[in-house]
Amino acid sequence: MKNLNSRIATLVVLSALVLGQSCKEKPSEETKGEPVVHYNEPASLLPIDKLKLPDGFKIEVYADSIDGARSMAMGDNGTLFVGTRNENTVYAIQDRDHDFVADRTIVLDTTMEVPNGIAFKNGSLYVAEVDRLLKFSDIESHLDSLPEPEVIYDDYPDEFHHGWKYIAFGPDDKLYVPVGAPCNICDSTVVDERYATITRMNPDGSDREIYARGVRNSVGFTWHPDTKEMWFTDNGRDMLGDDIPPCELNRVTEVGQHFGYPYCHGGVVKDPEFGDQKPCSDFIAPVQALGAHVAPLGVKFNTGKMFPEKYKDYAFIAEHGSWNRSKKVGYKIAMVKLENNVAVAYETFLDGWLDEASQERFGRPVDLLFLEDGSMLISDDYGDAIYRVSYEEPLVAQRD
Repeated sequence: MKNLNSRIATLVVLSALVLGQSCKEKPSEETKGEPVVHYNEPASLLPIDKLKLPDGFKIEVYADSIDGARSMAMGDNGTLFVGTRNENTVYAIQDRDHDFVADRTIVLDTTMEVPNGIAFKNGSLYVAEVDRLLKFSDIESHLDSLPEPEVIYDDYPDEFHHGWKYIAFGPDDKLYVPVGAPCNICDSTVVDERYATITRMNPDGSDREIYARGVRNSVGFTWHPDTKEMWFTDNGRDMLGDDIPPCELNRVTEVGQHFGYPYCHGGVVKDPEFGDQKPCSDFIAPVQALGAHVAPLGVKFNTGKMFPEKYKDYAFIAEHGSWNRSKKVGYKIAMVKLENNVAVAYETFLDGWLDEASQERFGRPVDLLFLEDGSMLISDDYGDAIYRVSYEEPLVAQRD
């Protein structure tokens, strides 16, 4: 729901009460306390009652009026950093009274070129534009006055088509940066071998290398909490009809693997233009073929303790939703159930942003992030919001 009224935060300070003192007595230092501060936020206008979740789960608006909210990263001191794509804005969002509703939004910058990629490491915020990567040191101490950034690199391809980045640090402390194909379908590696890949590097930009190849446009990846292997989503090519090719959930087991683009899609669909050059058997097939055109973006494993135990076996995927299909699909949070790294089910966890009958939508999920308490944040660049999904064991009715 674009262009919502801006949230107006009202600060109410309740002075500490001094007990046991007469009106003539001066309070002692011991009886003075810090003021109790409450941040009252107006109710969001988003129709979240339309969203459907399994029993015991609930969804609430964590922050709204976050125009174009996309990639998220959490700072050491609880500041949520949010990047955008078309809005050229980077946000810092705070929940100062720890009630799981944001009460302060800071616009850090509005001058960057497509600052979709956001990562946080050792007190520093990393922001990826199309062709360069910036580092803001000690960022949480400088939220009201953004420091001058260090340029980690400024020599990546500058093509806007699939040029926006999703970045994250892996368990090896390397920074992973994808480079999307600058087209719907083409062999762009003849121009620059970094196209259609995921690269990685040290935090200072040194030792850059290609980590995975044949990746058309990944805008979300994570690492399995046990195996430490990378899992990533990939958006399938367009203009082959409503139902092919599938989008993908992939797993990287060794450096340099090739995942098929532009020759093969979804592990089984030979490209009509490039497919005769190499067979699908030459490439790594996806762990799960996702719906065609669902536009999978953020992917995360549940590592918290709030959700029921069975959800430890699922990869959660934000399906941003189709744009070139006769009937829209996606617009939901999907789950892929895994057993020994093999997909055994592909299910819906949360939907309702899209009205199937009218084909109207009020949100498009982008990225996922689990908080320390185990709840899940979801960014939405169409509803301009961040949601929080939590779980509470349903009460069981007792018989007399």
